[in-house]
Amino acid sequence: MAPSFKWWSAKDSHRVGTPVVIKMENPKNWSMVELESPTESDFIIDSPSRLSKGTRSRNTKQLTWVLLLKAHRAAGCLTSLGTALLALSSAIKRRVAAGRTDTDVDETESRVVENPRVKSRFYSFIKVFLLISILLLCVEIAAYFKGWHFHFPTSSIQLKKYMIFDNNPFGVKDLFDSLYTNWVLFRVEYLAPPLQFLANMCIVLFLIQSIDRLVLCLGCFWIKFKKIKPIAKQDLVMSDLESGGGRNAYFPMVLVQIPMCNEKEVYQQSIAAVCNLDWPKDNILVQVLDDSDDPTTQTLIKEEVQKWHLQGANILYRHRVLRDGYKAGNLKSAMNCAYVKDYEFVAIFDADFQPTSDFLKRTVPHFEDNEELGLVQARWSFVNKDENLLTRLQNVNLAFHFEVEQQVNGVFLNFFGFNGTAGVWRIKALEDAGGWLERTTVEDMDIAVRAHLHGWKFIFLNDVECQCELPESYEAYRKQQHRWHSGPMQLFRLCLPAVIKAKISIWKKFNMIFLFFLLRKLILPFYSFTLFCIILPMTMFIPEAQLPAWVVCYIPATMSFLNILPAPKSFPFIVPYLLFENTMSVTKFAAMVSGLFQLGSAYEWVVTKKSGRSSEGDLVGMVEKEAKHHKVGSESNLSEMKAEIEMQEQKARKKKHNRIYTKELALAFLLLTAAARSLLSAQGIHFYFLLFQGISFLLVGLDLIGEQIE
Repeated sequence: MAPSFKWWSAKDSHRVGTPVVIKMENPKNWSMVELESPTESDFIIDSPSRLSKGTRSRNTKQLTWVLLLKAHRAAGCLTSLGTALLALSSAIKRRVAAGRTDTDVDETESRVVENPRVKSRFYSFIKVFLLISILLLCVEIAAYFKGWHFHFPTSSIQLKKYMIFDNNPFGVKDLFDSLYTNWVLFRVEYLAPPLQFLANMCIVLFLIQSIDRLVLCLGCFWIKFKKIKPIAKQDLVMSDLESGGGRNAYFPMVLVQIPMCNEKEVYQQSIAAVCNLDWPKDNILVQVLDDSDDPTTQTLIKEEVQKWHLQGANILYRHRVLRDGYKAGNLKSAMNCAYVKDYEFVAIFDADFQPTSDFLKRTVPHFEDNEELGLVQARWSFVNKDENLLTRLQNVNLAFHFEVEQQVNGVFLNFFGFNGTAGVWRIKALEDAGGWLERTTVEDMDIAVRAHLHGWKFIFLNDVECQCELPESYEAYRKQQHRWHSGPMQLFRLCLPAVIKAKISIWKKFNMIFLFFLLRKLILPFYSFTLFCIILPMTMFIPEAQLPAWVVCYIPATMSFLNILPAPKSFPFIVPYLLFENTMSVTKFAAMVSGLFQLGSAYEWVVTKKSGRSSEGDLVGMVEKEAKHHKVGSESNLSEMKAEIEMQEQKARKKKHNRIYTKELALAFLLLTAAARSLLSAQGIHFYFLLFQGISFLLVGLDLIGEQIE
C-alpha cells in the first residue's frame, strides 16, 4: 500500500519540516538524485501548539521517508559499484586481449628506441624476485600447516630449542622438516642481519627526508602567517600603456620565446596568448621556435605566425633542420640571433602554456633597480586537473611543489630550479652563466644551477599563474617523469666539481649538494622504491628482519597529509595519492639510476603528448576577440579552425592506445604474494599496506589510471 501524502498537501497551513525532493531521470534505472534532509529547526519545539499529535505524526513520517531514501541512496551506490566493477573487468579483458606492452615499439613515434638489453635488466631482476617469492610462499604455507609457528622477533638459540624439542619431541624429522630447519637457521644467521641493516639505513634516510618535508611546510606556514611576498619596485598601470609610456613607466625590451616540436594540438593557444600580452609592441618580439619534423605541422604553425604578423604582432618564425640538443639546442640557436642584443629580458613559454595578458606587467617590474635578480618564475595552473584520477594526483604533487618547495626556497634562499617555462630571465644572467647547454635533458635546472653559482638571485611569484596542461595518459606522464628524474642525476655528476670550486658560502654549497640534489633528487626515489617495494616484501619472507608499523603506515600517512594541504579539494584522494607515489617510485628509481650511471635511457627525450583540451574554449574566445576588429570572414575562420582541431584530434586518437606495463605488473604480483605471506604471521598493518599497494601497482600496470582509449 502506498503511503499517504496528505500531510504534505498545500491545504495544510501549519506544515512543518523540510520537504523531500526526488528526481527520477530514467524509470528503468531509477535512482535518487537530490535529497534535502530535515534541519535541526524541524525538530525544535518552540510552542505548545507544536506538541499536537498531528505535528508529531508529520515529523515522524517525514523522518521515516528521509531514512528510507537515504537507505535507497546507499543501495544505489552499491549498484553503481557493481557497474563500475563490470566496466573495470571488461577494460582489463580488452587490455589483455590487445596484448600491447611497454616493450612494443610505437611506429608513430620518431625517436631513438632504448636498447632492449639495457631496458630488460631491471625487469629481469623483478621477475626473478617474484619467482623466488612465489616459491617461498609455497614453502611457508606447507610449513604453516605442518605446525611451524613462530612469534617474532626470535633469536637463533630460541629457534634451535623450538625446532629440536617443541616442534618434534621424538627427534624424528622427515625430509621437509630437515630442509625447513636449515632454511630457517640460514635466514636467521645470514639473511636477516644484512636485510635489517639495509632496512634501518632506509628508515634513517626516510626520517631525514620527512624532516626536510616538515621544515618546508613550516617555512610555508611562516610565509602565510607573516604574509611575506615579493614586491616589485613599481606597479605598471593601464594609463601608462595607453599613453605610450609615462614619465616613470618601466617597459624594457622583452623577447618572448615559444619552443615547440610537433605539438599541433596546442600551438594556436600559446601563440595567441603571447600575441595578446599587454606590452608596447615596439618593446616586444615573439620568437616561435619550431623544431617540428612533420611538414603538416610546420605549415600550420607558419600560417598561424603569418596571420598574427598581418594583424600587427611583432612575431617571427624560426625552424631548425637538425634538432640537435632538443629544447636546449633550440633556445641556444635562437639566442644567437643578432637582434637579441637589443633586448634585456627573455620570457619563455612552452607550447601548451597560456600566459594572461598582464603576465609581463606582473613579472618584469621586479627586475627594476634589482641588478642581482636573474629570474622571475611564475606558478603553473592546470586546465585539465579534474580530467581523470591521474591528473588529480599530478595536481596534488605540483601544488605542493609550487606552493611549498618553490616558494620557500625562493623566499629564504633566493634559489630554486627553473621550471623551464612561465619564467622571465635577465639575458645578462643567461650569458653570464654560459648560456643554454645541451649536456642534459634538464636544461632548465642546468642553467638555474650555473646562474646561482655566479651569484644571481631568483624570485618565485606564487600569485602569478600561467595556465597549462597536464599529461592525461600514464604513458605520457611516465616518460615525463623519467626525463625529470634522470636529468638531475646527469647534472649532478657534471656540475659537482663546479659547485665545490664555486665562490659561494658553505651553506649554499651544502644546500645545493645535499638538499637540492642528494636528498630530493637521489635519496627520495631510492628509499621510496627500496623500502616499500623491495625490503618490505622481503621482510615477509624473512620475518626475523622487521619494519615497524610507524614506518609502514603512520609517517607515510602524515607526509601525504602535508603534501595534500596546498590542494585541500584533493583531500578525498589522500590514500590513492600515497599509493600512487609509491607506485611511481619504480619509474623514478629506474630513471635516477640510468641518469647517475649513464645507462641506455639516460638521454632519452620524448616531447610530452598534449591533448589540446585547453585550446578549444580559448580558441573560440580568441576568434570572437578578433571579430571585433576583423568582422569580415570571422564566421568562416571560426568554422575552419574548429574543423581543423576536430581533424587533428581524430588523427591523434587513432595513434593512441593503452598498454600493459610489465614492471608495474610484476611488482603488483610480488606485493600481493608478500601480502598473502603476511597473513601467516598475522601482521595486520603490513598486510593491508601490501594488499592495497599491490592493487595500486596492478591498476597502473594495466593502464587503468589515466586516459582510456576505446
